[in-house]
Amino acid sequence: MNNNFYQTPRQNPVFNRPAIIPSQSTEPPITDFVSPTNPTGQIEDQFAENILQKNRGKLATFYMSYSDSLEWRDRIFTGIIEQSGKDYALISDPNTGKWTLLWTVYLNFVVFDEPVKFD
Repeated sequence: MNNNFYQTPRQNPVFNRPAIIPSQSTEPPITDFVSPTNPTGQIEDQFAENILQKNRGKLATFYMSYSDSLEWRDRIFTGIIEQSGKDYALISDPNTGKWTLLWTVYLNFVVFDEPVKFD
């Protein structure tokens, strides 16, 4: 058995495989998000956790899906964003005073009734 790691392309069967050519798409390319508050369009730090943290104190509606549960399949939570982190959002209901910890792994989307801060 030959254990020579420094084979030439002809000797190494990996180099003899046909090239894979990506398919051509008719979809337009994805471009960066540009808004009045983000004119450069750079969104590298615009993760859900960052957006939620920047909008603490705002009323928001969280749409969640729990696919493994029959009774809690799709749920909607509305409350004021009190705190958020990498994998959670903590909201409070101003009417009942109840606080709810939501795991963002189940988050579909969030709706705000007022402008959202991005920076």
